[in-house]
Amino acid sequence: MIGIIVTGHGEYASGLTSGLKLLAGETEYYEAVDFKPEDSMEVLAEKLRSAIRRLKDCESMAVLADLTGGSPFNVASRLKMSGVHENMEVVGGISLPMVLHAYMSRAMISDIKELLDASLEMGKQHMMYFQPSDEACELEE
Repeated sequence: MIGIIVTGHGEYASGLTSGLKLLAGETEYYEAVDFKPEDSMEVLAEKLRSAIRRLKDCESMAVLADLTGGSPFNVASRLKMSGVHENMEVVGGISLPMVLHAYMSRAMISDIKELLDASLEMGKQHMMYFQPSDEACELEE
């Protein structure tokens, strides 16, 4: 099984997890790690290491961070480079559709890079700029 750790600034990870649970039910092989204002980088690193330890039985692990280049992404990247888990990938710029896809699809896609590529594509497909059409405006009148 692919373990998933979601991390981000403030309570982003907890909030996203709340949405995930609403859509997918209770989570397993999944951890949410918030980076709160009072946390130092060392505290964040320890929170991530603890989450990794709790998922130690997973063959691979995806750490999904809110902002590419932000502290949670950077700390997770350093942990990856340190070899804290032999098969760990880090992604930044996550959204609920992307996390939902990764979470739900990992039962069918066992290759972590394939799973993350498909999930990133799903996240991109769910981004749009709403522009009402003339027909939609007529329906409201």
